[in-house]
Amino acid sequence: MDEKALYKITYGLYVVSAEADGQRGGCVVNTLQQVTAEPVRLSVAVNKDNFTCQLIQKAGRFAAVALDQRADLMTVGRFGFRTGREYDKFSEVPFATDKAGMPYPLEAACAHYSCKVEQTLDLGTHMLFVGLAEELETLTEDDALTYAYYRNVIKGKIPKNAPSYQKDN
Repeated sequence: MDEKALYKITYGLYVVSAEADGQRGGCVVNTLQQVTAEPVRLSVAVNKDNFTCQLIQKAGRFAAVALDQRADLMTVGRFGFRTGREYDKFSEVPFATDKAGMPYPLEAACAHYSCKVEQTLDLGTHMLFVGLAEELETLTEDDALTYAYYRNVIKGKIPKNAPSYQKDN
């Protein structure tokens, strides 16, 4: 199989986050999507090994931001290549919290979404969370960061826990 064909599927890059038991975390994903219109529901797949996955399960909700093209490798690296078990990813960046107390970063973010988890599906390596949107907000008019832009312009790598990871990336 030509797995490079999967790069032709368009994605954005997002930070999904949660807080539970006094701990907060977030990770970069490319799997956030709208799945229904009325009511608005979003789904996100998160690797089971990610600390953020455990926080979403405990909290029963998640926040997310769409990253924009101002995002650099430091921004993506903070949330995409470090573990929240050992490092507070929000300690050095401006962030806000939604009405339910879920944190979300403001740096290089053009939109914010907050959801209450309604369904969870175990996909083997990942958990799929389907959430009812409780907050939707445009933060800036900047262009959203696509995975293609991240790979081709920023020259970013894809972490091992990403669903789109390929050994030769």
